[in-house]
Amino acid sequence: MMQRLQEMGVRTAFVTLHVGAGTFQPVRVEDPSEHVMHSEWYDMPQATVDQIQATRQRGGKVTAVGTTALRALESAARSGEMVAGSGDTDIFITPGYRFRVVDRLLTNFHLPRTTLIMLVSAFAGTENIRQAYRHAIGQRYRFFSYGDAMLLERRS
Repeated sequence: MMQRLQEMGVRTAFVTLHVGAGTFQPVRVEDPSEHVMHSEWYDMPQATVDQIQATRQRGGKVTAVGTTALRALESAARSGEMVAGSGDTDIFITPGYRFRVVDRLLTNFHLPRTTLIMLVSAFAGTENIRQAYRHAIGQRYRFFSYGDAMLLERRS
């Protein structure tokens, strides 16, 4: 898929991610604001920051491949401006979050009651995600890490 996108003129940039086991854990509290988010280490190279800034200047869109990549990109822009560097992120993205970097998200279908379903709901809108999941269930798509994928547009 990545090769096909590159053949279509899509430019790629990379981040290093150390996915934590907490990514796959369900939220076990009723009030999501009480959930303690796991931490993941990332490295955001200057070349990636430069490419994203150039994309923005051209009027292009930034697509994250995976929720952890999205978390790393948004973490690098927490101050309002994207900066290169490395460190841990415990960013918890829920509906109401204002995205600063990512315009599209390529991701799989996530399990209920996880931080990942909250993230995609924040990104594309809760009702849009519900509709996508109804369609996926009706078509017998596969869920979780090795299942089918969806391309989401950021809700304005």
